[in-house]
Amino acid sequence: MIPYLRLDSLTKRYHDTLAADRVTLDIAQGEMIVLLGPSGCGKTTTLRMIAGFVEATEGTIELEGRPIGNLPPHRRDMGMVFQNYALFPHLSVARNVAFGLEMRPIPRPEREKRVAEMLRLVKLDQYAARLPRQLSGGQQQRVAIARALVNSPQIILADEPTGALDTRTSIEIMAIFQRLNREQGITTVIVTHEPDIALYANRNIYFRDGKIVRDEKIADPKQADRDLLQSAPVAAAI
Repeated sequence: MIPYLRLDSLTKRYHDTLAADRVTLDIAQGEMIVLLGPSGCGKTTTLRMIAGFVEATEGTIELEGRPIGNLPPHRRDMGMVFQNYALFPHLSVARNVAFGLEMRPIPRPEREKRVAEMLRLVKLDQYAARLPRQLSGGQQQRVAIARALVNSPQIILADEPTGALDTRTSIEIMAIFQRLNREQGITTVIVTHEPDIALYANRNIYFRDGKIVRDEKIADPKQADRDLLQSAPVAAAI
């Protein structure tokens, strides 16, 4: 059976530095996995090669058996969520989410409908007119997730999406990823250096020195929604 997403001997060299060393990994459709390890271990380089932001020195990337290594990021049908949110400060929440749609020949009513749906999904529909500076860090990350989802990608890639957030807000962000994975079946690949965050995924891929050193399935992933209900005191919504 052909894997949904396959990395085969994926390698990235920067002059004398080997950032990713023959990374080979099969990801099934609908999986939620975490690439886990310390800074500089190759996990982010691997994620950025999957997304198309970094060109591999060697190796191949296949989606449903089709090579995609030569495709630019916008043709890979993947949504990307960054640690620093990467929002346009001069655009409203709605315009930030709609930005990718505006680059396509999509009628305005359809764009507005999709944006409204995404903002409802991340519970920010009442914040559509605000600017990023008027939002908390957790709210800005929700906007980034909505923007990544608005084009209905097959795969969501997230690079340290909780790295700048406090513990409760991190759990709330993971709850969104779990809900998208569980209810919509979106294949999700998350980079983190936080072992506690990795436990919310179905599978952990451990990196060290540019290589995969362990591939571990999580039999009973932590449920972010349950953790939020049990946590106290209840903080204000992000």
